[in-house]
Amino acid sequence: MNPSLPVTLADWTRAFQAGDSPLPALLSLHRRLEVESPPGVWITIVGRAGIAAQVDALQARAARLDRAQRRIELPLFGVPFAVKDNIDVAGLPTTAACPAFAYTPTAHAGAVAKLIAAGAVCVGKTNLDQFATGLVGTRSPYGRPSSALAADRISGGSSSGSAVVVARGDVPFALGTDTAGSGRVPAGFNQVVGLKPTPGRVGTSGVVPACRSLDCVAVFALTVADAASVLAIVEGPDEADAYSEFAPGPARFGRTLRIGIPSHAVFSGDAGYGAAFEAAVRHVQSLGHRVAPIDFAPLHAVAGLLYAGPWVAERHAVIEQLLAGSPEALDPIVRSVVEPSARLSATDAFRGLYRLRGARRDTQSIWEEVDLLMVPTAPGHPRHAEVDADPIAVNAQLGTYTNFVNLLGWCALAVPAGTTAKALPFGVSFIGRAGVDAALARFGIAWQESLGLTLGATGVRGEAAAPDDPSPRLPAAEPVLSIAVVGAHLSGLPLNGQLTERGAVLRESVRTAPCYRLFALPGTTPPKPGLLRVKAGGAAVDLEIWDLPSTAVGSFLALVPPPLGLGSLALDDGRHVHGFLCEAHAVDGALDITASGGWRAYLERLRTEAS
Repeated sequence: MNPSLPVTLADWTRAFQAGDSPLPALLSLHRRLEVESPPGVWITIVGRAGIAAQVDALQARAARLDRAQRRIELPLFGVPFAVKDNIDVAGLPTTAACPAFAYTPTAHAGAVAKLIAAGAVCVGKTNLDQFATGLVGTRSPYGRPSSALAADRISGGSSSGSAVVVARGDVPFALGTDTAGSGRVPAGFNQVVGLKPTPGRVGTSGVVPACRSLDCVAVFALTVADAASVLAIVEGPDEADAYSEFAPGPARFGRTLRIGIPSHAVFSGDAGYGAAFEAAVRHVQSLGHRVAPIDFAPLHAVAGLLYAGPWVAERHAVIEQLLAGSPEALDPIVRSVVEPSARLSATDAFRGLYRLRGARRDTQSIWEEVDLLMVPTAPGHPRHAEVDADPIAVNAQLGTYTNFVNLLGWCALAVPAGTTAKALPFGVSFIGRAGVDAALARFGIAWQESLGLTLGATGVRGEAAAPDDPSPRLPAAEPVLSIAVVGAHLSGLPLNGQLTERGAVLRESVRTAPCYRLFALPGTTPPKPGLLRVKAGGAAVDLEIWDLPSTAVGSFLALVPPPLGLGSLALDDGRHVHGFLCEAHAVDGALDITASGGWRAYLERLRTEAS
């Protein structure tokens, strides 16, 4: 399809920058949703009067702001979005895809409230696997959507409707939830982005739980930049959620990453995902990153805890009364998954917690070997008929590379990676340790820009929809101090570990302004240079800038020996940055190596002369 309305979040926000009312565009969208929506996608579409009421309230708020204030306080002014129907929107029924469970909340879920406060307009509630129990998208009395790009294949779930409406270009973003992969698998099957934050980063107040201790609010969007912008708005502490734990991490990764892939990848079905994953691995290598095959057996063992362990009892806690009083109201497959958990004991629960605690400790060593994991988002793309023939087994296969992530407290980003030989959408997921959401978003933006694929089923190419703003809103990151290093702390040199073990990330390689001299300091171990600013006769010197977490600055400075210290360095582009300088007395009699251009070049010259 080729929609006439705006497609991405950036398109929608640009449409109303001049202060135009979003109502005509939103009513046009409403007509399209009523007439063109495929079956099984929506549970509730907000009526014209409901949309008009939201716009009236929004414009009343905007009228009190000047244009600059509106851009800050209402960054999503007039932007439509959809909400998975296990997340509360005040005044709209929440069904969790079970009519007997339905209720009408009087307050928004925490994430929804933040989006509406930012100016977004909710246009409807989307279908899901009942009680978010499934990765197939077929377990709902409201119908079963298909992939927006393959009518005979499933949409994926449980956030089925949210992924499909984004892929169709009906809304630029939608909220879903993710416990076992529900915010990632449907993204992969619909060629859209599925951003699953670190558990606790986005509050889950107002969300019908699946597994309350693991649930995440996920974001679907056509671009990583749009998903990141939405996460930046909905993240943060949530006083109504006891599992809220907002802890920003690094802003970026280094330029060259170590990316772990399964040493023995598992695929299923006829979609051709094996060859597509090999192509994706080659592409990530072409971007300059290093790939390292690793054993995923410990991660698959963790995944087994989700349904074969006591965590399935969390699902029972939600539907216990319904299961006891009206079991026929439940989808038969959902009931068969949850019902046996009633036989689990408190002892079983503690045994599961002990196993998970040990697994979290043991798998932490992965992050000493790699910076990210890269996996197929799903091992295959089943047809509806395959799910009908064996619904439990097919669903279980789909969680191969997703089920372990929330149990381990990690974050993940599902992104399109091209199409298979059968022209089916294929996606990969990049998985990071807890808290690296901002860095993962930056990486994902670069990944998506490098491919330039069609966005979902819209027919719009990625490069055509790139935002004008070169710096999209990104999730919050921990504060850092940028430090310029000139000698033994350079990447790959003996003292670089003092930076990396404190979480520092290489930002860029630059040169000083031409007002410095570089000296090889005698008697230092390991050998170190001294950088001295001079009034005349200076030159530019190579250096690196590292972003060091502010919390680690004190322990790093304690390692800096005299005659070195930190001062303000002038760069050749006019900027100033904190960096290593040397006391003037220490260079008396020291060898001037400025002509080498930098410490690394000087060391290379020594090696060449020695050989």
